[in-house]
This record gives sequence, C-alpha cells and structure tokens, in this order.
Amino acid sequence: MTFKSIEVTPLTGALGAQISGIDLAQPQSNQTWNEVHQAWLDYLMIYFRDQDITPRQQVELAHRFGKPAIYVFIKGLADQPEVTEIVKSEHDNKNLGGRWHTDTTYKEKPDKGTLLYALEVPETGGDTLFSNMYPAYDALSEGMKSMLDGLIAVNNSDKSYPNGRASQLKKFHGMGDNYKDESKALEAEHPVVRTHPETGRKALYVNASHTLRIKDTTVEESKPLIDYLSTHAVRPEFNCRLHWYPGTLAV
Repeated sequence: MTFKSIEVTPLTGALGAQISGIDLAQPQSNQTWNEVHQAWLDYLMIYFRDQDITPRQQVELAHRFGKPAIYVFIKGLADQPEVTEIVKSEHDNKNLGGRWHTDTTYKEKPDKGTLLYALEVPETGGDTLFSNMYPAYDALSEGMKSMLDGLIAVNNSDKSYPNGRASQLKKFHGMGDNYKDESKALEAEHPVVRTHPETGRKALYVNASHTLRIKDTTVEESKPLIDYLSTHAVRPEFNCRLHWYPGTLAV
C-alpha cells in the first residue's frame, strides 16, 4: 500500500514500524486512520513518537482499533478504567510482563491488541521486544505443521503464578494495591495455529506464560511441544526491539 497521509519507517525486517506525520491528540481523517490500520496489519507493531495524550484520548484512540477492554487483574484509573497504570519503583527487583507472552490468551475472546504509552522511562534499558508469529509458523517443517493442524491449546492465567496471580503480583512495590483479588484463574481454549481474519495468514498461538497444555493431553505430556514452540517463536530473526522515550505510544 502507498501511504499518503502518514510516513511509515520499518524498524526491522521482521516486524515493527514508526508512524510519523500524525498528532494523535488532534482529529484525523478517515483516510489517515485507514492507513494507520493498514500499517498495523502490515507491520504488526507500530509506534508513534513525541505524543502528548491524556488517558481519555488513549481510550478514544483504542476505539479506532476495536472495543477497549478493562484488564481483569489490575485496577484501571478511576476516571478511565480501561487505562491501566504500570509502575516500577526503585525497590522492585522484577518487572511486570518481562517474560515472553501473548496478552490475554486465557480469555474466551482475547483482546485484539494492546496499546502501551510511555510517560516516564529509565535512562538506560527498559526496551520491549516483540516477535512475529507469522514467520515463526512459516519456518516450521511441513511435518510439524501437519502435526499442529487441528490441535487446541488450553491457556490458563495462573500458569506462571502457581500460588495465584494476585498474591504474587502484590509483591511489586510500584503497583501497591492495584491488583485485583481474582481467586479464580481464567482458562480458555484456542487453536495452536490461528488464521488472522483480515490478512488470512497463519500464525502460531502458543506462548510460554499462558499456554498450559494441549487439549486431551496432560501438562507433562504437552510440555515438550509447548516448550519447543515457545522457544522457536521468539528466535531473534522473528524479533524487533522498541526503545522507549517519553511520549512513545506503541500498538
């Protein structure tokens, strides 16, 4: 596609692109939003620099991509519950979401995407890596693709938190009491290989943090396959790395 309203600069050959020539705090034409959406489909992770937007504007922006969701495990802002504040204090020795994962695969209808907006960032480090599940699937052998065809993965929100997500996440000083006490884990089944409804491309849909087992098998029986696919999916050639600056918004 030829972009006329925005400038698109690819980040790596695998995925990711910077979108320039747009102020997200200002109204945009339908053509501009159509081009932004197409860039998202083409590059999978898009980001905007030097943006100054309010939480309300973040929600309005999210409406351009789908229906904003309220995260089930962390309290949102009082006036904008769809916006979740992620804080890491100087006392925290772990970061939230630091393991490779695909957001909300434990929901019956996983969220379409995630918007991340940086307000304060560290002087060094703090980058976020993303991986492209299209070439991750394409690179599998034909025998593996045939074996995966029709398999269903069981995803569980407590896989990485055997003693309960809320009880362990409350140990993060920076987040304080923002964690909701959800006593029941969420679990959902999804195909190991999904076909994107807009691009028609096949993608792996397995991740180390939430994929518990393959349906009709035990956790122990499933572990070798899930471990292999999860490691394969994040090979460096499928990755991009986003360095944050204040005012960066990624989709």
